Amino acid sequence: MGSVTGYTSLISPMKQSQKLIGTRWVNQVTNLANASSLIFNSLQAFPTYFGTDENKAVNWCGFYVISHLFPVPRGTTAPESTNDHKKLLLGPFCGKPACQFINVHPKPRGVCADAFNQRRTLVVPEVDLYPGHIACDGETKSELVCPLIIQHEDGTDETIGVLDLDCLAVGGFDADDEIGLNKISKLVVSACDW
Repeated sequence: MGSVTGYTSLISPMKQSQKLIGTRWVNQVTNLANASSLIFNSLQAFPTYFGTDENKAVNWCGFYVISHLFPVPRGTTAPESTNDHKKLLLGPFCGKPACQFINVHPKPRGVCADAFNQRRTLVVPEVDLYPGHIACDGETKSELVCPLIIQHEDGTDETIGVLDLDCLAVGGFDADDEIGLNKISKLVVSACDW
């Protein structure tokens, strides 16, 4: 389908992202919230490719973050479930309610867990055919998931979460979308103090 005519339609959201989060506002919740809203609403503005048409709209855009990085309110103790490396917790998003957590170890399941563990972007043209797909919204037909990988000062890197987009159309995302969303993911990761 070649949804966004590729990468060119993501240039505007990327420029807006740089303005919103390019100043290195370190709070990851704020950055992830603005990024998910910006991506979701920008794609809604391209009616030729996504828009609001019920047959092709991006119906969900958001982040899942590894649980040990999830912020814990001051004066409280982190529950054990948020203090391990085995779950991705739901972060800021736009769309219908979603799964609150996704197991990534020892029994990973779904596109988000696979993208996280394989450390590569996955474009799934038809989610109903994907082994282990987690159907948070039964109307979703295709999905694109980018891993969020942070580069540490010592030269090592770490996968800390994923950017997840769902679409109502089969084949809703293509290789050009992958390129643009990978760039946005890297921008978001670099703008946060994890």
